[in-house]
Amino acid sequence: MKSRIHPVSRPVVFRDRAAGAAFLTRSTVESERRVVWGDGRSYPVIDVETSSASHPFYTGARQVLDTAGRIERFNRRYGTGASVGGR
Repeated sequence: MKSRIHPVSRPVVFRDRAAGAAFLTRSTVESERRVVWGDGRSYPVIDVETSSASHPFYTGARQVLDTAGRIERFNRRYGTGASVGGR
């Protein structure tokens, strides 16, 4: 790799505000705020709104969809039993 063109990567704690979870990983993000991690060392901390601990895709929580209402609206709009080939 070329020297002096890549950003410095360092350990950073990402804290999920929604779930209350924290992750120690490497990042190039800088922060003046710090937090003491379980190993006793102090790391920069970045607060995030959503992470894998709180996002519905990862947690398995799903939104309830009104599929019956969608089907009824489709049938009202396009009619039921309409032939596919012609009008």
